Amino acid sequence: MALNEMFVGEIVTELLKQLNAISHKSCFCKSSADNLITSIQELLPIIEELKYSGVELPAFRQSQLNRFSETLRGGIELAGKVLESGRWNVYKNLQLVRKMEKLEKQVERFISGPMQAHLLADVHHMRFETMERFNRLEQRLDSMKTGSGRWVEEAVKRMEVEGDSNLGGFSGIGLELGKGKVKKMMIERDDLNVVGIWGIGGSGKTTLANEICRDNQVQSYFNNRILFLTVSQSPDLEQLRAKIWGFITGNEPLNYTRKSQCEWGSGPQALVVLDDVWSLPVLEQLIFRVPTYKTLVISRFKFPRRVVNEVYEVELLEEDESMSLFCHSAFGQKSIPPTANETLVKQIVDECKGLPLALKVIGASLQDQPEMYWINARKRLSRGELICESHENKLLDRMAISVECLKKKVKECFMDLGSFPEDKKIPLDVLVNMWVEIHNMDEEEAFTILLELSDKNLLTLVKDARAGEAYCSYHEICVTQHDVLRDLALHLSNQGEVNERKRLLMPRRDTELPRDWEKNADQPFNAQIVSVHTGEMGEMDWFHMEFPKTEVLILNFCSDKYFLPPFIDDMPKLRALIVINRGTTEATLENFSVFTNLANLRSLWLEKVSVPQLSNATVPLRNLRKLSMVLCKVSNSLDPAVLDLPQIFPHLSELVIDHCDDLVKLPLSFCKVNSLQSLSLTNCHRLRELPADLGMLKKLQILRLSACPELKMLPPSIGELVRLKYLDISECVNLKCLPKEVGKLVSLEKIDMRDCLQIVNLPTTAALSNLKSLQRVICDDEVFGQWRNLEKTVPNLHVQIAEKWYSLDWLNS
Repeated sequence: MALNEMFVGEIVTELLKQLNAISHKSCFCKSSADNLITSIQELLPIIEELKYSGVELPAFRQSQLNRFSETLRGGIELAGKVLESGRWNVYKNLQLVRKMEKLEKQVERFISGPMQAHLLADVHHMRFETMERFNRLEQRLDSMKTGSGRWVEEAVKRMEVEGDSNLGGFSGIGLELGKGKVKKMMIERDDLNVVGIWGIGGSGKTTLANEICRDNQVQSYFNNRILFLTVSQSPDLEQLRAKIWGFITGNEPLNYTRKSQCEWGSGPQALVVLDDVWSLPVLEQLIFRVPTYKTLVISRFKFPRRVVNEVYEVELLEEDESMSLFCHSAFGQKSIPPTANETLVKQIVDECKGLPLALKVIGASLQDQPEMYWINARKRLSRGELICESHENKLLDRMAISVECLKKKVKECFMDLGSFPEDKKIPLDVLVNMWVEIHNMDEEEAFTILLELSDKNLLTLVKDARAGEAYCSYHEICVTQHDVLRDLALHLSNQGEVNERKRLLMPRRDTELPRDWEKNADQPFNAQIVSVHTGEMGEMDWFHMEFPKTEVLILNFCSDKYFLPPFIDDMPKLRALIVINRGTTEATLENFSVFTNLANLRSLWLEKVSVPQLSNATVPLRNLRKLSMVLCKVSNSLDPAVLDLPQIFPHLSELVIDHCDDLVKLPLSFCKVNSLQSLSLTNCHRLRELPADLGMLKKLQILRLSACPELKMLPPSIGELVRLKYLDISECVNLKCLPKEVGKLVSLEKIDMRDCLQIVNLPTTAALSNLKSLQRVICDDEVFGQWRNLEKTVPNLHVQIAEKWYSLDWLNS
């Protein structure tokens, strides 16, 4: 397909026509349609550049454009379905909204992601390669000049040491996109005095900053007045402040005061670059509030906006960028040589997950090594092990700097992340439960630690629109971690003798338990956390092991049948058990009798399994406080004829049933668990009915019923939940009404009823006037005015119209 035909031919023309029709007709998909129209129109500058360049793009780049063309073709088909969908087919429309949002994200990634930079880079590279070489040489010569335009010695040394060797395969690709965004912040935004570059260790932050400082436009804007300083963990603050002040004023270091800082404000523009900043107090002392200079801060840590006005987050490299940088380090060229094993090279590059430092260090360590060495390196990397001394010294030790500065408890939480499989989302609920049980903290402290690790770029918090809100469900939020950081957590955890390690972890999925576990099984293992990651396991696949101190057991597997490990019997202190099936269908669990001795178990997480039948004969889990069943088959376990939950779980305080599509009716036995404080029945698409005696749950404070499209009514007994503080009925698209008994919920603080499209009338204001504790209501336009009328009698009430929000995480589970 010709490039011009792809962009300006029938595909784009037809798609824009369809999107305009949706924008005028469909209230459900109007927002996505408008965003798509804007995004596609942003392609026009690239089209013009390509049309008049006369450049024939490389085959692989044309292939990427062809794939994008197919995405647009799929968009035309989807748009047709949106236009044909009936207005009142609410559930179908919600599914179409999700698909439109997914299309919107795919197009946005193409437009705003590195692809745009790739295209222009290819064109400019082919047209101006020679000119750029001369410009770079001229820049480097100019940067050595003396006088007011000189760089201080730190910048000269940095350029000489790092130079172009840092940029092999990296310059001009993803780097250009980041450079453009940071330049725009510094040059076009007069309101931004302090700009930041933020990213994981080894992601190329300093390389990007150096390229920005070399840029002709930047040097011209700041009149060649650019000071580059490395701050580090233990800076000499007085010396740094003196250098900065002397540079800003155009004098050598002078004594400075707050008065002089306020009085001096005229003169040429200047830029101070602070690299490797580790703490907020240090940063605050190095920023002078002078209107004619700006500060660029480079850090692994995120600082508040009151200090750093706007931040660019460095993105990891795409597949082709990663390959180019790796090959530059391993082979001295930007592609795989014919003599190399292409499959092996790609596997090792994939292990680096786009992190520039990992690609450089591992590539250099494999340079001129025989193929058997490469094969061993690939195996060791897949297990999170070191491949050589330079791998430890130049990569993991450098990454470890971010961890060593953490407080002890926060560092322990970071190391716990190595307990989970690579490339998988970790439900925040699982992490919080684990940390609460073993680190002597409450949920609020656990969430605060999670945010600290996220701000320090040691994990990624996959947020939805509700994350961090009061009464937010943690199972709706996930955590991910770069593989190199996970390798670091494994490396730090695997120190010392295997029987004495605090964490006994399998680094990747295997068909059997590690050999060193079996070799040392004659002695007890003193681990606090044990993590097992296998495929299908039968009774004979386990061997005897003793775990007298284990408090958390994580079982990750991928199969449709799983025999629970017999050694659970030898875990007398077990407090949290996490069972996660990564397979495609729900797994049948065998050996459920191991629960007999779990007297101290407080938290149980079951994911994608068929939950065995719970009966009166089941040994009571008397200390179980929280039970979570996600993506499970639960109908067999909830047989009302044999179920006596108060006997089985006498102290259960929180129950989560999420994405369990065989749950049709909640058994009455649930209403007899008097200890229950939180009940979450979410994304259960066949749930039709709640027990009439729901009001028996006198201690219930949180009731979540979101995204249950078959649920048509709430029982009148809901008014008897006198301690209820939070009610979530969002996305219950067939719920007909709020019963007037809701007005009896005197403790209710918050209601979320977004996308309850069948509810157009509320109970009377008089019926709701007793909701004196109500502080927040999230609703749709149709009932917004009715809730606002209640504000006159409920003074602290705040009513807001819901933002359009739909979670797509369950589609990727």
